[in-house]
Amino acid sequence: MSRHPTHRPRRLRHTPALRDLVAETNWHPAHLVLPLFVKEGITDPTPVPTMPGVTQHTLPSLRKAAREAVDAGVGGLMLFAVPERKDAVGSAALDPDGILQRALRETADEVGDAAVVMSDVCLDEFTDHGHCGVLTPDGRVDNDATVERYAAMAVLHAEAGAHCVGLSGMMDGQVAAVRAALDAAGRQETAILAYTAKYASAFYGPFRDAVECDLRGDRTTYQMDPRDAAGALRELALDEAEGADLVMVKPALAYLDVLRTIADHARVPVAAYQVSGEYAMLEAAAARGWIDRDRAIAETLTAVRRAGADVVLTYWAVEAARRLG
Repeated sequence: MSRHPTHRPRRLRHTPALRDLVAETNWHPAHLVLPLFVKEGITDPTPVPTMPGVTQHTLPSLRKAAREAVDAGVGGLMLFAVPERKDAVGSAALDPDGILQRALRETADEVGDAAVVMSDVCLDEFTDHGHCGVLTPDGRVDNDATVERYAAMAVLHAEAGAHCVGLSGMMDGQVAAVRAALDAAGRQETAILAYTAKYASAFYGPFRDAVECDLRGDRTTYQMDPRDAAGALRELALDEAEGADLVMVKPALAYLDVLRTIADHARVPVAAYQVSGEYAMLEAAAARGWIDRDRAIAETLTAVRRAGADVVLTYWAVEAARRLG
């Protein structure tokens, strides 16, 4: 060891207060968004078997969960809905009194402006084939017809109380179409969260259980190829030019490099979604005693934030917010 050390990094790790003082990645509960599921036609909340601790809510239990999240300091709530009936074109998504619209009204009434109420503008929860859009006769997703439905959905969501609409379908031109529709409906204040880099990932399986999505085929023709990082910047340029207010990288952990790249180039805030598969695999490992659950949650959330996320969607949002608070 040197007799005259000029710098000893361990000095700044000696106490918790020192570590907090110099930490470059900091958290606040307001950075967190809680995804919530509501199901039409059930009388009691129903656990999602592949996502321990996550529930398909009734409207009353949704209100209760939303209030608990806000009281914990969570910054946003992202709503997904499961209708009683699904069809080829996702008709329930455009019903003014459909389950997602009712859920948004209930949530907005419960929390007001204390949290950002967000909605998922996509058709996969509403179609019987499980794709994110309407299909052509030969089974391909019809981009333009789907975008028209997204625009109509977004207006319904804004009218129901959504502060921000999340465009997760990865259709070309969806941000521009939704922005134009919202503005024409007098909803200029409604923000758009563009799912800019949403990858065709293996980590979505438990989510599909939560929304009862019976996907036929796959989504590789419209979601991004996991081998494609440069394409994320092309998508970012398009989404920003079309009027996105925030942009998303999804999933989070397997795409931290993409998240860092997007964060370095984006002119708007960047969100990342810690998806169902990430949640489920950590919970499963923790349940078997293979990892320290609390430390692993904190470490993965910190990794996402450190990689550049201003906003993190996570099923641990309430738990993390309480720990931070």
